Amino acid sequence: MKLAVIGAGPAGLALALLAAQRLADHQVAEIHLFDTRPLDRDVSGDARTLALNLGSIRLLQRLSAWRPEVAQAIQTVHVSQAPPAPVAGEVWIRAADLGTPQLGAVLPYGALVAPLQQRWLALAARAPQRLFTRFATPVNAIRSDAGGVELDSGEAHLAERFDLAVVAEGGVFAEQQRKAIASDYHQNAWVGSVRLAAPGLKGLAIERFTRNGPLALLPLPDDAQGARAALVWCLPQAEDDIATLTDAQRLVVIQQQLPAAAGTLTGISALKCFPLGLNAETRLLQGRTLRIGNAAQTLHPVAGQGLNLGLRDAQVLVDALRDGAETAADLDAVLARIDRQRAPDRWPMIAATDFLARSFAWRLPGLPALRGLALAGLELAKPLKTAVARRMMFGG
Repeated sequence: MKLAVIGAGPAGLALALLAAQRLADHQVAEIHLFDTRPLDRDVSGDARTLALNLGSIRLLQRLSAWRPEVAQAIQTVHVSQAPPAPVAGEVWIRAADLGTPQLGAVLPYGALVAPLQQRWLALAARAPQRLFTRFATPVNAIRSDAGGVELDSGEAHLAERFDLAVVAEGGVFAEQQRKAIASDYHQNAWVGSVRLAAPGLKGLAIERFTRNGPLALLPLPDDAQGARAALVWCLPQAEDDIATLTDAQRLVVIQQQLPAAAGTLTGISALKCFPLGLNAETRLLQGRTLRIGNAAQTLHPVAGQGLNLGLRDAQVLVDALRDGAETAADLDAVLARIDRQRAPDRWPMIAATDFLARSFAWRLPGLPALRGLALAGLELAKPLKTAVARRMMFGG
């Protein structure tokens, strides 16, 4: 089989590595990894923040692409509702209570992509007849037919045949073509980082439900200037005046909405604004083209599960291809099962994030009380809280 992987972000690189390591030469004879960026572009300094759950960390460890020294482990998650609310409600999820060393980790985008890319290049150097690095090569068009897929790639518009093409090039909601299920939440996410007074969060991730939307602080490793955290601040576009505020005013507004567990904010970085929405395919497979990660489902960041879903997409695909090759199953039959295999993981997460995102636009009088009661009930229902925590750590 000849496989094309389109997009060398985290999901695409993980898929290419998994296929190279777990599928023998007779199962996948060639793997071609395409990306528009040139190979000599340094991605290690990309500071965009990623949150990984424990399942994703373990996958990266198996790929020999995990560097714990550049990541901040999450040992505790605190979910609460900001006042005014008749019932505040809060949930504490602790790794120690679940018998795990950590719930997940936070790290910069470049600190994840760089080792994945280095690992791929090392494998490709040892198997140049099988693994092909096609950077600075845009894929202009994909045409599927009964026998495979044809890619139109590069400036010369070279037409090449593959047995399977996997699109892992997602992008952000505002720049995407609309998929089968699309909804503009009319919300913005302001993303950056904040400085904290010592000792900082120290492994504590905070999710705060405010009147206007979720506000999250994710712990980052300390640097030379001290403690810091990644910020994700969601607001309805109709009420979003963040661009007009000074840094000092932004700090005051954020501090007022955070729980005491967050400590004191002392500084804030420049913030970037991203419109939010849901953009998902009903089916991952279209002919011999399969989509994973943000190319398959772009979600609201309220649960921080987008990349984790994409990595599980990659793992399930490679497992299915391996099992199909070992049983001599027809490739189309193997691929047709992917949607069924991914459905119990994908659709509950899509539905949950969509419900939460929409609920912040509702101005029903009793909604804050119901949300507070739900959080308080979850904290008391230990088996349910454990089940929710394990789903967030490992997926469905």
